[in-house]
Amino acid sequence: MATLTIRIPDDKHRRLKALAKHRHVSVNRLIDELSTQALAEFDGEVCFRALSMNGDPARELELLDKIDAHFSEG
Repeated sequence: MATLTIRIPDDKHRRLKALAKHRHVSVNRLIDELSTQALAEFDGEVCFRALSMNGDPARELELLDKIDAHFSEG
């Protein structure tokens, strides 16, 4: 497992700590969850763009339905 050091403004750090506390997780866990979410969104966008280049509208609509379902649950 890698260690990552980042520099962020003190105010943002305080807000992240408050959010982590609200979610009952550590700041480390919160950042891990947020980065996982960002990567999943990026992967979805890359997949969608690749599918759209192939011109498969049915598959594109299927992917959009999955994305909608995911965000409707959360």
